[in-house]
Parts: sequence; structure tokens; C-alpha cells
Amino acid sequence: MKYRKKPVVIEALQWLGHNWNEMCDFIPVPDAAVGHLEGEEMLIKIKTLEGEMTANMNDYIIKGVNGEFYPCKPDIFEKTYEKVD
Repeated sequence: MKYRKKPVVIEALQWLGHNWNEMCDFIPVPDAAVGHLEGEEMLIKIKTLEGEMTANMNDYIIKGVNGEFYPCKPDIFEKTYEKVD
């Protein structure tokens, strides 16, 4: 059998390293973890339904249909989602 993914509009924000305040506004404090420097890259640890995940710079942070948050690599994001006006 084949299945088609239902069209769902999601909220997402790309982590660019300089938009920490915007990220903090997007992800509620209990769900957000801590940004930390690893080498020269600022990473964000996010508490997800599957456990803690790391978002690297340029990853997208997606708010899921049940209000959960998780990171997504840019190439996967661009293959899966398109911008809605």
C-alpha cells in the first residue's frame, strides 16, 4: 500500500546563530534547552518527545502539530516543506 502525507501547515524558525532572542520567543522555556558553544558553533539543545536533540546552526526548529519542538536539517526541510504566504 502507498500513503500520502497529509498537508499540514507548520511553524518553523531557522537557527542562524544570531537570532537567540527570536528562538527564545519561539520555543517555550520548559521545551527549550540551553544554547552552548561547541568549537566556534553555537548549538541549541531541545527537549523533544524522543529525548534531547541538538540543533546546529542553519537547522530549522519545527513546532509539530501537537506543540512539540524538534530540529530538522536544512536539506530535509527544503525537500519536505514550502513557504506559505
